[in-house]
Amino acid sequence: MSAAKTTGEHKAAAPRVKITINPVGSDRPRAWLAAGFEDFRQATAVSLSYGMFWVGLSIAITFTAVTLGLWHWLLPMLAGFMFIGPLVAVGSYGISQALEANRAPHLGDAFGAWKGHTGQLAMMGVMMMIFFLAWIRLATLLFALFFGFEVPSPATLYASLLTTPEGLGMIAVGSVAGGILAFGAFTISVVAIPTLMDQDLTFMEGIEASVRSVARNFRPMLLWAAILTGCVLVGVMTFYIGLALILPVLGHASWHAYEDLVRITPMDDTSGSAPSESELSR
Repeated sequence: MSAAKTTGEHKAAAPRVKITINPVGSDRPRAWLAAGFEDFRQATAVSLSYGMFWVGLSIAITFTAVTLGLWHWLLPMLAGFMFIGPLVAVGSYGISQALEANRAPHLGDAFGAWKGHTGQLAMMGVMMMIFFLAWIRLATLLFALFFGFEVPSPATLYASLLTTPEGLGMIAVGSVAGGILAFGAFTISVVAIPTLMDQDLTFMEGIEASVRSVARNFRPMLLWAAILTGCVLVGVMTFYIGLALILPVLGHASWHAYEDLVRITPMDDTSGSAPSESELSR
């Protein structure tokens, strides 16, 4: 009886799907962007409204920080946006899904995109928040290392960043360290979140698919990470206004990147045999 129970548990724990990572060329990021613009064109009102929501929230956070005298947190918080950006894109994934289902998207598709996979997406949110908090802690330590514990005035601080050895050193070290953290967050999330929205998988399976996608297509994914970073920086430099267009377009494009990179196929449950190690490693 014990042996039969063990066998039953083994079969129940066997993977239900096979995750295959497709190889892509360095020209694919351009195609993903083109597909993202096309989705935005087809659902302009909904996508733009979703983007404007995040613009309004960003402006409100900035205004609150300045009002409370916490302006010195703005720079690390803006840089830390790269860690929570994949979560912001969830609404755009919902809009793209509606378009692929030949439905007219509405705001419910964007703000209700979490439904059905809330638990696993929330776990991914925890993972991304860990990266974000690690960056905030690192930024605090770097500031103390280069400038001490006393917070200078805004004019003094931002002038010092570009005109003093301490400021330039902090920017250099912070850029390298932050870049490493950001690429780590990108690696575990780039296709994990759309995978979890599209399939009934665990967040660890989503992370596995994401890591394997980056490992198998390192150059195209490195280019994609650079495009995402550059576009978000442009949006921030326009006092967030540009993010109303940039965020939904990048979100739609990321959905198409997932569809290009990841193929999910059901396992044959009638065979009664577990998948081989070679199948799971592909």
